[in-house]
Amino acid sequence: MDEDLRERLRTAAASHRPDRARMLARIERGMAQEPPARPARAPRTPMPWLRVAGATAAVCGVLTAGAFAVTSAGREGPADGGQVTAGPASPAPAASPARGAALPAGNGPLWSDGSLDPNSNSYWAQSEVTVKTTQPLSTLTVELRIALNGGVNTTGSWRSLPEKDFVVSAREEDGFLVYRWTLKPGRSVPVGTHSFAGQYNHAEGTRDTGRDDYTARGRAPADGAVSVGGGFTDTH
Repeated sequence: MDEDLRERLRTAAASHRPDRARMLARIERGMAQEPPARPARAPRTPMPWLRVAGATAAVCGVLTAGAFAVTSAGREGPADGGQVTAGPASPAPAASPARGAALPAGNGPLWSDGSLDPNSNSYWAQSEVTVKTTQPLSTLTVELRIALNGGVNTTGSWRSLPEKDFVVSAREEDGFLVYRWTLKPGRSVPVGTHSFAGQYNHAEGTRDTGRDDYTARGRAPADGAVSVGGGFTDTH
């Protein structure tokens, strides 16, 4: 492009003046015209998953209302003014029978004593319960308790009354080796002095018998139920 043409273009551009009035009139005419109406669009059919979700929500609402109604009808307590009646109180546990030194050595027709056999030694001992009765006894249970201190374990037992008249046991209970002689039903203990003894090993040396004890419980025709007991104060 030569210099003369460029000069003419610059001159024409500089001399151009836009027709402002004509431009405004065109804009006003365009705004006055109404836009063509859009064709109406057919309503959309709800999608299948929306129908399923709506039905599920309705069912859940019905079930929730039903559950609330059932729960409210079955509840009984302070909320609806009702009172809940407490069941009968459990009976208090029976008190444990008195042991050893808590019982007298003599009671009515019964008298008792506890002693260590003189033949006991540093490894073995025999604890003996002597029971004397001035009336025949229709029941009798003699219990000898040896504290489990110093490696105590049973080596046997005996009684002066007939073996066939008694049920005999020796077992560990609550920290004691317990010998028990129980008169069988239909048998009786005659008037006289009778012995019951438990034998056991223990650790070498002197064994403390301070916790050992015994009880004898029977029934006499004139005095009814009677109980005696005591301990063993010697050591061996």
